[in-house]
Formats: sequence, structure tokens, C-alpha cells
Amino acid sequence: MLKRIEKGEANGILAWHPDWLARNSVDGGYLIYLLDSGKLFDLKFPIFWFENTPQGKFMLNIAFGKSRYYIDNLAENIKRGIRLKLRKAVWPQWAPLGYLNDHKNKCIAVDLEKAPLILKVFELYSTGNYSFTELRAIALEIGLKAKKDLPLSRANVQYLLKNPIYYALNRYDSEVFEGAHEAIISKQLFDELQAVMEDRSRPKKKKLKDYAFRGLFRCGECGAMITAETQKGHNYYRCTKKIKPCSQPYAREEMLIEQVKEILRRASLCDEWTNQMRAELEKEGIDHEEALRVAAEKIQSKLNEIEERLGRLLDLHLDKLFIAEEFQQKKLELTNQKVALKQKLEEVRAQGKSWLEPMREFIIEANERGKVVKTGDPKTLLSLFKNIGPNFRSQEKTLRFQWAQPHCLLAQAAQSAPPTNWRRGGDSNPR
Repeated sequence: MLKRIEKGEANGILAWHPDWLARNSVDGGYLIYLLDSGKLFDLKFPIFWFENTPQGKFMLNIAFGKSRYYIDNLAENIKRGIRLKLRKAVWPQWAPLGYLNDHKNKCIAVDLEKAPLILKVFELYSTGNYSFTELRAIALEIGLKAKKDLPLSRANVQYLLKNPIYYALNRYDSEVFEGAHEAIISKQLFDELQAVMEDRSRPKKKKLKDYAFRGLFRCGECGAMITAETQKGHNYYRCTKKIKPCSQPYAREEMLIEQVKEILRRASLCDEWTNQMRAELEKEGIDHEEALRVAAEKIQSKLNEIEERLGRLLDLHLDKLFIAEEFQQKKLELTNQKVALKQKLEEVRAQGKSWLEPMREFIIEANERGKVVKTGDPKTLLSLFKNIGPNFRSQEKTLRFQWAQPHCLLAQAAQSAPPTNWRRGGDSNPR
């Protein structure tokens, strides 16, 4: 409009009120300039009087100033309201993907339809096996879409995976605040995912052929790593001899697999022992509730201490003893500690007698281990093998390692148990 007035296509303006013409100093000043230069002859308003005189332009300038004041005051009130919501741990904007705006309670609530899909996307990326492009395709396949039912872009996926709101931490204008909404993921999963993302951003080395046992053993004679190569369709493992000359021979992969199977059989439980141990395990846990209560009290004490530190930090910031960057960095550190402690407290309170589960799972795993040995592929066997001890070495085509607790107890029991109850080198279950 102003450009057309400058060209001489018009010399007057009809408007409802001056604040419809200019709500910033640039536009208001330019209108006054057009009046002074004669390119703009008159302004007409139904609810505001104006004449092209010094007094009229003065009143018009006052009206423009009031419009500017209204805008600035409105913006400040909005910012104040947003800050107040953030301090109350309420997300002040439209709910992000995975949440819905709860207008009744004036907060955001978990979208029960999309939240499981978002959790799956986080879990898939944390494995390190998927790129943003692959996750975008998976999200489209499982039905996870952006607003207006549009497919997620690659940038959307990256932003989603970096957003701390999903573990109940509100990030607004480069500052973080504790969130009162329900978390979709745990902070531990978020941290693991960020580590994967950082690692994937580094240049990658050329991928080598996948050998089941490469990188696991050292030579028992010289201590160098054991490498692998393929000859005539079979995989062989040998010492790299990078430390000193070594006389160790090649070992065929099939031979090593049979040794791994034998070791896993020794670390397995028969059905009879499994049933006895599970029955005994159910009798445990009398003092566990008290231990949980004490642990919860300690965590709550640390939470109270962090609350006090956050309060003191805010006071120091208000007294201008901290610059903004230092304040935000320290606040982020304390808020992350607070969120982690709150999640830990929830885990402790929800734990109950779940401490029995790891032992129960170990017993069941030991029982199933002997059955898996029969049909397991090398990678599955290797995964089980890694759990039973460190310091894996190979010497004279024989695997050696240190038994870890409690697997060493199973191995010792396997050696001393009667053959009728525990068959070493055969099925782990009695016949």
C-alpha cells in the first residue's frame, strides 16, 4: 500500500483506527513522512479524528505510540505468562507429537495412540542399527505421522529424538524446566540415544566381514589379539603376532563352537535344581521392604537438597551475581540431576520385591542355556558365552577364561554333581 502511495496511485487512506496502520515505529514514522512530503494527503477514521495539520500529525504520532505500547505490553504479558507456566512445570505451547493438549486441566497428556510408536522409534535408534532415513520409513510404516496427518520428514525425526520433553523436561528458549507431564521414555534411554547419535556423527571405518569370535579372544601365548580369515569356505582363527613371534596354530571355527557349547552346558541347570532354587528364592525378601524405604528416604533427601540449590541459584541470578549463560548451564545440570533422581525414586518405590527377578531370571536362563546349546547359531552362543566370564584367551586350540560369579558356582557344581542329576557334556536336564 505504501509503495503505491509513493508512486502516486493514491493520496489518502481509509482505516478503522491508526493502530491498524502501524504497530511499530518504522511504519508509523513512514506515514508521518509521507504526510510531510505531500505524497499522502489525508487519513480518515470513523472513530478517530485527524486533520493534516501539525496538531493532527502530533495526535496521530501519539496514537501510533499507544499502539506500539499496547503491542510491547501484550508481548511482555505473554512472556510473563509463559514463564509462569514453565515455573509451574506446565508446557506453555501446543502439545508436541506424542502428547495432546488437555484443555480441562490446562496441561499436556500422553497420546495413548502415538506414545508407544514414539517409544519404539527411540528404542530402535538407541540400538545404533538405524539411520534417520530408515526410522522415517519405519515411522511411516507403523503409522506415526506429524500434525495434519503428514509424514514425518528426516528433520522431524532428528528433532523428535533430541527433544527432552519426552522424559518430562521442558526446553524453552534454550532454557530447561522440570515438566509435570508424564514421561514417554526414561532419561536413561534418552542419554543412551544421544550417545549413539554422537557416535554416528563421527566418521566410520570400513566395515569388515562379520566373524562370530573376532575381537573376543587374545592369544594365550603372546597376548596379541586373535584375528579371523576364511580359507576354502571355512573360518579360521589365528594370532595376529603383533607383539612378538608366536607358535600358536590356526583354530577352526567349528572346533571353537563345540568348546563354547561344552562350556555353556557346564553353566546350565537341570530341571530338578532349577525347581529347588526357585522354591528357595520365593522365601527370601523379608528385609527388602525396609531397605527400599531407607533408599527412598535418601533419594528424597537428595531431591530436597537440589530443590534448595535451585532456589539459591535463582536468587543469585536475580541479584545479578550470575551471567545468563552460567545460570542456564548450572540450572540444566541441577535439573537433569533432579529428573534422574525423581525417576530413580519412582523405580525404587515401584520395585517392591523385584530384586528377586534378576536371580529368578538367572536361574531360568541357566536352565534354558543347555537347551539353546543344541540349536543356537554361533552369534547366539557367543552372546551367552560373553556373560559367563572375562579374559577370554585361546591357546593350543583351546578356549580359556575366568569364570564370573555366579556362573563359576554352576561350573563347580557341574563337576561335583552325580552324573544322574547333571550330565556334563550332554543334556543339562536329567533323563
